[in-house]
Amino acid sequence: MAEDLEEKNSDRFDLPHYLGMARRRHMQFLIPLLLGWLVVWGASWVLPSRYRSGTLILVEQPTMPKDYVTPNVNDDLQDRLRSITQQILSRTRLLHIIDQLNLYADSNGHLTSDEKVERMRKEIEIELVRDPENRVSAFNVYYSSHDPHVAQQVTSELTNLFISENLEVRQQQSEDTTKFLQGQLETARKTLSDQEGKIREFKGQHIGELPTQVGSNLQILAGLQSQLQTEEDALNTAKQQRVYLETLVNQYRSLQGSPKSESGASVGLNALDEELDKLRAQLADLSSHYTDRHPDVRKVKEQIAKTEKMRSQLVADKKTKASGGQGDSNATAPASDPAESRDASAPMVQLQGQLQANRVEIANREHGIVELKTKVTDYQARLNQEPVREQQLSDLTRGYDQSKANYDELLKKKNESAMATSMELLQQGERFRIIDPPSLPVKPDFPNRLKFCVIGLGIGLALGIIVAGAFEMMDDRIYDEKELQKLLPVAVISEIPALAAAADEQSERRRLWIGWATAVLVSVTILLGSALSYLRG
Repeated sequence: MAEDLEEKNSDRFDLPHYLGMARRRHMQFLIPLLLGWLVVWGASWVLPSRYRSGTLILVEQPTMPKDYVTPNVNDDLQDRLRSITQQILSRTRLLHIIDQLNLYADSNGHLTSDEKVERMRKEIEIELVRDPENRVSAFNVYYSSHDPHVAQQVTSELTNLFISENLEVRQQQSEDTTKFLQGQLETARKTLSDQEGKIREFKGQHIGELPTQVGSNLQILAGLQSQLQTEEDALNTAKQQRVYLETLVNQYRSLQGSPKSESGASVGLNALDEELDKLRAQLADLSSHYTDRHPDVRKVKEQIAKTEKMRSQLVADKKTKASGGQGDSNATAPASDPAESRDASAPMVQLQGQLQANRVEIANREHGIVELKTKVTDYQARLNQEPVREQQLSDLTRGYDQSKANYDELLKKKNESAMATSMELLQQGERFRIIDPPSLPVKPDFPNRLKFCVIGLGIGLALGIIVAGAFEMMDDRIYDEKELQKLLPVAVISEIPALAAAADEQSERRRLWIGWATAVLVSVTILLGSALSYLRG
């Protein structure tokens, strides 16, 4: 039971054992600790110092609201920054800066141009600054150099390049967008002009057959049909007039050679009375439908007047002939006087003239009817072609409407792009503004001597523990009762106390003082070195 307790106690942390080991091996621990720290700390002072200059550039949003002028450049700032960075870090740009500021002159010609460019690229650092919404709102530009003034100058040059390159890129992109839209607009204008020409040519080829002319065609057709009906009615009237005049002529001719009736009246007088009754009945019928100014009404009235005049002349002729024949009733009637003959033939000549005029009127009416029928047929054909022309015009107009909408959209975009280009040329768009000018570094960014102190302290501690442990493991002497008990198969009954001489005690005290002095020296050295690194590092 006691042995188990002893084993458990031995497994626990044995503080007296380690304290004894520290007393024995403190020199083996302190010296490697100091040497390790000195090597790392000294390296921080031996390595060449590099100074880092930096500047903060703010991405300033456009001063003009987007509701008024919409930018026509890429809105992805990160992609644009990447593109600008590649252009600035190009070989031509960096060689210009290297030659301008005489960088890497200490290489004595050992570095080629490509090696200088690659070295400068490694010394440039771009750091993006994001807002809470993970959008790039600013970025830092850093450059490291052995000379703090050179670092500041190069950072200033890089900053100017970023600002000018951003303006140039945005202006170029904006102008390219406007030129592209202008080219597309010209193409759309040509297409629209071609389609307008096709529609104009189509309308010119099919005048009178277009859907927009249907109403006028119907009105014209209705007017032509009305005129045709009027002409046909007038033709019928003229034909009736011709029949009437021919009847009068025939009756007048038969009257001149026909025998008289018992009352002395000619047979033709009754025919004239019948014709007058017919004309008066026709006049009454027309007056019930038309006014007195209607051509048919006026024509019937003229016919009635002519017929009445003719009847009066016939009655007068009959009376004249009756009075002249009473002197010698059994004898043959003598030849009439030439003047009387002319008076008797005057109605006949008048009737023949009216008949000739009537025939000319009938011919004109028939010719006019033929022309009207031709026009009616033409307008009916136009109306029949209207659905076909409407479909053809719809096909042409559909393409024209699409081209017109495309042209209007491109015109709107082109005008907006031109306004955005003007805004970029006036530097009213998104731009870079320096918040913190390039700094003049006071302390080197590398090496960080305080950090090197901490690293050296860690390395010294590890080295001291390793050396002290190695010495302890190589020492085969027994310094402890527990170690002795582990070696003996039986328990220890008693101990013999150590009998130290005065010289040994003095030597032990000297070793103790040396150990403390070494510990104090190591600690003071490390503290002083750390303070120096902090103040001048």
